[in-house]
Amino acid sequence: MSSANHQTAPEGELAALIVKTLNLEIAPAEIDPTAPLYGEGLGLDSIDILEVALVVSKTFGVKLRADDKNNVEIFASLRSLSAHIQQQRAS
Repeated sequence: MSSANHQTAPEGELAALIVKTLNLEIAPAEIDPTAPLYGEGLGLDSIDILEVALVVSKTFGVKLRADDKNNVEIFASLRSLSAHIQQQRAS
């Protein structure tokens, strides 16, 4: 595994939360942080994304709105979602 595909600690925490929330049959550490969350990659659908947004809001206190024009970028990958959470928590 290359370092680009190695999860950071916040990414690992988020991956574990996603796996637990959606009852995925994959180990959190096996989620490639740069792979797409939606469709190809992790294979989540729009309902899964809504569930992830809800649990992220509850767990991290970060608001993710369905009408946010940046959602495509925010939910592009585990890495982008984790970076968004860290950025929102810091501000």
